[in-house]
Amino acid sequence: MKSEASISSHERILLIATRIAQAHGYGGLNLRSLAAEVGIKAASLYHHFPSKADLAAAVAKRYWEDAALALEALSSKFPDPADSLRKYPEVFRKSLENDNRICLCSFMSAEYDDLPDVVKKEVQQFTDVNVAWLGKVLVASGLVASRDARKRAGAIFAAIAGAQLMARGRSDLKLFDTLIDGYRAAGLLPA
Repeated sequence: MKSEASISSHERILLIATRIAQAHGYGGLNLRSLAAEVGIKAASLYHHFPSKADLAAAVAKRYWEDAALALEALSSKFPDPADSLRKYPEVFRKSLENDNRICLCSFMSAEYDDLPDVVKKEVQQFTDVNVAWLGKVLVASGLVASRDARKRAGAIFAAIAGAQLMARGRSDLKLFDTLIDGYRAAGLLPA
């Protein structure tokens, strides 16, 4: 991975805006503060992104695209679908390990009523990517029939995102692990 100093201003803007949005959401994405952290003038942001909505949509789009790649990498690294499902919560745990952040799209979903439509579309895509991947892996693992995959995948996604939110609210990574263990014990995730 490239260091922040060796990437273009456009990429630095996306990287830093993602970090800010994971900690403070769309409402906390202050363009002046972002520009200062990137090391450019606030007016220069508009050269890259015409509006805050365009920036947030680009951040959310990059986020779900990266998530899709990470999920496919998880499937490649753990070819047994049940193993992939066991490792899936770690994707969300990593955000908590990074200064108690949460999934950017979970944070933005909580602000849904205040999001511009272009941002809503990209935020929804994150959920769609996760639920589709989970459904595919659930069927491949033999845990559910294809007709039940979307329902179970949605429950898993919501449960893990909820565990992440609860753990963040208490700054307690162990709580996340405890909740995931509970999901395994209850049969929502493979043990």
